[in-house]
Amino acid sequence: MSSLPDNRRIYTIGDIHGRCDLLDICLGKIEQDFSERPYRRPLLVFLGDYIDRGPQSQGTITRLIELAAKYECVFLKGNHEHIAMKSLTDLSAIPKWLRLGGLETLKSYGVVPFISPERRHVMATQIAFQNALPPSHFRLFAGLKNHLICGDFFFVHAGIRPRIDLLAQKEEDLLWIRDEFLSSQEDFGKIVVHGHTPVQRVDIKSNRINIDTGAFSSGRLTCLVLERDQISIIDTVDD
Repeated sequence: MSSLPDNRRIYTIGDIHGRCDLLDICLGKIEQDFSERPYRRPLLVFLGDYIDRGPQSQGTITRLIELAAKYECVFLKGNHEHIAMKSLTDLSAIPKWLRLGGLETLKSYGVVPFISPERRHVMATQIAFQNALPPSHFRLFAGLKNHLICGDFFFVHAGIRPRIDLLAQKEEDLLWIRDEFLSSQEDFGKIVVHGHTPVQRVDIKSNRINIDTGAFSSGRLTCLVLERDQISIIDTVDD
């Protein structure tokens, strides 16, 4: 049976995608769980994709920074943070970012991008984003981790490539992989806790747990609570 060390309780939050309103609801329920079941050393793990698609990307990042001042937090990198950061220095990344939901993120930072393939327009969008991004937000993005290992669990944004050692994984796979990982039934050595691919409800398999419940469109942001060999769910929708 998979478990965590006795001195750990981990609250793992799935893909937020600019829904700060749902993050606040989820955090309120986590706080309630703290009060009902006090614990000396909780850890909050966020699986990435904090931005894009939803309307409150800037507010989401601000809230995460505030949260890190109060609790021990680990922020993992999602593919959306990866491409947003790349867009700060690589003009060729910006059109793809806009198609993936970056338009909503830019708007949340007060940037109105040029929807044009012309180089001068793309460059103007890049410069505006560089100027609008607060230093504290840049530091959070720059400090994102690719994975976390604790006890019998491997926390990552998208998943891992089967038959490759967990510590030898390529960043591209950790952030973007889908089918080969999702269809694999092999033992990865750890239970992989991930997001990236939306599901209606938390999907618990023998080798992985998917907690991306499509918050930006479904209104369901999910938190997986792990303690010793116990698993429970907190989310923003009361069924």
